[in-house]
Formats: sequence, structure tokens, C-alpha cells
Amino acid sequence: MKVGRFATQCGCFVIAVLCVTLSSSRALAQDHEHLVVSPAPETAAQKKQANELVAIVRDVTERYKDVSQAGPDYALAFGCVSGGDYGAMGLHFVNMTLVGDGIIDATKPEILLYEPTPSGRLRLTGADYLVLADAWNAKHADSPQLMGQLFHLFESPNRFGLPAFYTLHVWAWKENPNGAFTNWNPNVSCDAFRRPGSLEPGCVQTSIELDSFSSLIL
Repeated sequence: MKVGRFATQCGCFVIAVLCVTLSSSRALAQDHEHLVVSPAPETAAQKKQANELVAIVRDVTERYKDVSQAGPDYALAFGCVSGGDYGAMGLHFVNMTLVGDGIIDATKPEILLYEPTPSGRLRLTGADYLVLADAWNAKHADSPQLMGQLFHLFESPNRFGLPAFYTLHVWAWKENPNGAFTNWNPNVSCDAFRRPGSLEPGCVQTSIELDSFSSLIL
């Protein structure tokens, strides 16, 4: 993998990538890519376990509130992912090594989630756990789960150009009215995502050079 080094000044972080947008008229995918469901009632034990997972994500990602601390392990992969009326996922900073290991570890999220802000800065919103379906299914009879939370299946082909994969979003740093573990967050927006040439005075345009995600993990 070839990942370009990146730096920030004035807290600005601008990447020359496309904002991935979904039309709100698109049909819901069977693999739950854009399905929004109300959280099922939880027992006291389940609530405790869910709160513990959110607390773990906060603990292991707090240092990444400053996006300059994300590299070189994490690098931007997909641009700003928006789901129209469903909300957004935001910017995905991916640790390719963790994605390729086929292991789910609450203390080692594969992806950091950020939201672009009008000032040009990035706000940490949570983490995303991801494992390739083939790698997981080869060693496990059941779908993955983490501390009681079932992963969502994204079948292939998908908008990311990836082989089928399981994913679990944890919105540890920004409240999600649909639940802390749903894919889309209506409180997250890509509206402030900046294109090259729209920098604030004194800020430096930064780019990350990545080999294609799929070529790395296949």
C-alpha cells in the first residue's frame, strides 16, 4: 500500500476526492445499506453492554479528535459519504492493515468517522468496524457481532466498489436519533465538504495518495 503523508495547518483538512451522494429516491437495499429502523427495545443488560461499547470507542478514539493524529495508520478512502434524506456517514479514515486481518476487536476500529465543518475542520463523530464477508464466513458460521451488536451486511456490488463486507457503525461522539449503531446519522452532513480551491486564508490544501481500496484487500 502507498499512503501519502498528510499535514494540517489552522485545523483545515481538504482532500481532493469526490463526495459520494445517494439520491433519496433510490430503493432501499436488501443488505440494509440505507435501511433505517427504530432500535428494538433493550433489556437492562443489553443497554449496559451497548453503553460499554460506546465507552470503549470513546476511549480508544479520543486522541483522534485531532485529525492530524490519525496518520499514518488511518487515511481517507471514500470521500464524504451522504445518504440524502437518510443523513450521512461522513468521511471514512481507514486503517488498511486492520481491514485485511479478518479480526474484530473493539479496541481497534478499522475506520474513524469524521464530519466536515463550515470552518474547514473535521469533527470526529465515531468509529466503524469492518470485516470482509469472505474472510469472516470462511472461519465463522454466524454473522459477526460485537458486544451484542450485530453487523450489517453490504453485498457486492456496492457503492464503495468493495467485495461484500460486514460493518458496524458506532456513533460515539455525535448523537444519532436512530440509534448509536445504525449506518446513517441524520445529524451528520456532508454540506461543508470542501473542494480544492475553496480553502480558508492561511490553510493548506492536503491530499492523501491511496492505492485503490479493493486492490489492497483482495
